[in-house]
Amino acid sequence: MFTAELIKINESSRIPKYKQIVESIINDIAKGKLEIGKKIPSINEVSETCNLSRDTVEKAYRELKCRKVIVSVKGKGFYIAKTDLISKLNIFFLINKPSSYKMRIYNSFVNEIGANGHVTLSIYHCDEGLFRKELQKSMGAYDYYVIMLHFKDENLTHVSCPDSVLGEINKIPRDKLIILDNDKPEIGGNYGAIYQNFKKDIYDSLIEAMDKLRKYDKLILVYPTKSVFPYPRRILHGFVSFCGEFNFDYEILDQVYDDMELQSRDAYIIIEEMDLVNLVKQVNDKKKILGDDIGIISYNDTPLKELLGITVISTDFRTMGATAAYMVLKNKKEKVRNVFRYIERNSV
Repeated sequence: MFTAELIKINESSRIPKYKQIVESIINDIAKGKLEIGKKIPSINEVSETCNLSRDTVEKAYRELKCRKVIVSVKGKGFYIAKTDLISKLNIFFLINKPSSYKMRIYNSFVNEIGANGHVTLSIYHCDEGLFRKELQKSMGAYDYYVIMLHFKDENLTHVSCPDSVLGEINKIPRDKLIILDNDKPEIGGNYGAIYQNFKKDIYDSLIEAMDKLRKYDKLILVYPTKSVFPYPRRILHGFVSFCGEFNFDYEILDQVYDDMELQSRDAYIIIEEMDLVNLVKQVNDKKKILGDDIGIISYNDTPLKELLGITVISTDFRTMGATAAYMVLKNKKEKVRNVFRYIERNSV
């Protein structure tokens, strides 16, 4: 039976007594001494046995309840509620879609956190209501909230952060908040962020590719307008700005159609994977030479694109996850634009 005598208090320590109670109980859970459903001593028992004020013990139990480590049952007392959140750091990681790119960020983050924390992954599928529900459910239970902000409206248009979502985010203490991928300056306060500048990233990358692009007569951006997981329109704006400033003839398509009118000396910037597959197949079927007759630059790198020699413009997903983990582990509150690269291969 777990008794008040088992709670360790170091009178000479500068750590607040309520924190020592919290850590003592958490350590006993981590060591397997306390399991889900086990009853713990009452506030009065701990107060009397450890010679502490009732307010000190209440404060410790409030924190344990907020972290959802314990629950109170009316008329019966306090019980252990969870054992899977017991670690040095408890982190809630909320992403908008289960794509390979987002999972690479998550995996990099988890690898860097290592044994220092427990990471809970949740996906809201760009749905505003689901995002709010997930945050409300997790509020107060974690040391850090690492979240991505990509939403869609009823027209499947990308929205960075609706007002109702902003209200939920504002409930998160700024010292516990890290924004990934798509920062929202309206949030305000001193929080961490590792973000893409979608307009400037594509603009700068196309400038880097200028020598290759000059041999083409027309640039074509395939920007999906009706995607289940829509893309920021800032990508499109960066493309249009580049073409206008450097006098490129251009066109914007919402998809790669079957039986495209492929013209030699056209270069495509492709965002979605299936559009890339469809276009490469048509280039091959029509005996066009990739990187000579038709140019292709794909958005977001993958090992397969590297294997196939597809030129890409891409954020560094591993770096984004690793930087977020560094901010958590070092308690940093910085806003950092993530590394974005033009990687030249054989397709342009």
